[in-house]
Amino acid sequence: MNTSPSLRVEPGRVFLAGRWTLAAMQASLPALQHQLKAAAEAKPAWDLSGVERLDSAAATLLWRAWGDAWPAEIALPDALRETLQRVAKLGSSELVTGKRTKNYLNIPGRLLLAVSAELYGVTALFGQLLLDIGHLFRHPGELPWKEFTANVYKAGAQALPVTALVGFLIGITISYLSALQLKSFGADIFIVNILGMSIIRELGPVLVAVLVAGRSGSAMTAQIGVMRVTEEIDALSTMGVSRTVRVVLPKIAGLTAAMPLLVLWTSASALLGGMLAALLQLDLSLAYFLDNLPRAVPVANLYIGLGKGVVFGFIIALLACHFGLRVKPNTESLAANTTTSVVSAITLVILVDAVFAILTKNIGLPSL
Repeated sequence: MNTSPSLRVEPGRVFLAGRWTLAAMQASLPALQHQLKAAAEAKPAWDLSGVERLDSAAATLLWRAWGDAWPAEIALPDALRETLQRVAKLGSSELVTGKRTKNYLNIPGRLLLAVSAELYGVTALFGQLLLDIGHLFRHPGELPWKEFTANVYKAGAQALPVTALVGFLIGITISYLSALQLKSFGADIFIVNILGMSIIRELGPVLVAVLVAGRSGSAMTAQIGVMRVTEEIDALSTMGVSRTVRVVLPKIAGLTAAMPLLVLWTSASALLGGMLAALLQLDLSLAYFLDNLPRAVPVANLYIGLGKGVVFGFIIALLACHFGLRVKPNTESLAANTTTSVVSAITLVILVDAVFAILTKNIGLPSL
């Protein structure tokens, strides 16, 4: 019995024989496709009485060769006709794609659900941290001192050069632009008030938070994300080691402790740049600037700036660890969560800064 598919062309007629199945056609599929296409161009009569078996793959091949239409003359058994009719019905039926109407009223709901899910995850992580802190108070020998000091060094000491440079340049820019306006009104001495209040109270903490979120926050998310991809987090759980104690808690505590110092360092660099610009633009001596700075900016503003540093550091580290733990074992998820971590941290820092501004509006104002 001949099991391979065959095609014979005679004047005005095409004869098919053998088993026309995907398994039988696989070896000679390109040649059969070419022969069927060439034979169908003459629009002959088709004789399929010699076909032993016809599956849906071969029927689809024939239907496409016929141009998605029945030939004018065809001879085939009823069993084969049913197979071809099914293929013809599927091929000729119009796919109802239908444009899905985009309901813009659903967008706020979906956004609210997504934000709620993230808030739930962050809250759960924070609650776990509180439980771990309580455990460490009862077992102080398990405190991860090495991990804590390593994170203080990475997030704090290694960030000193870039924060000092950016703060210095920002101070020069603010002082230069302010000096141009104050000089036209003869209010040169108020450059001390402008620089002191803007840098120490507002600009210093926010500037450091943005830099740290882009530098240290993304690094934390990427590090924990890689640990998720390489299954190191799962390995810790298998060994009975708490991931929050060994991985999350040192990062949050380290950045929270380092941020106030970075705020102080960056604010000092920005004030130094502003003093140099004021010296060149307004001819105000450094001694005059330093002598009037405590009177123009009460010390309460420094405490507010340092307090913002503590809160901002905690927020950045908490979000970085949260999105790092949400990374799935693929590189696309790692990149997406790292980006989301930085954007969310910066956005939340700005919102919290606005809350700080409202709550402390009557604190640290210079006496008239």
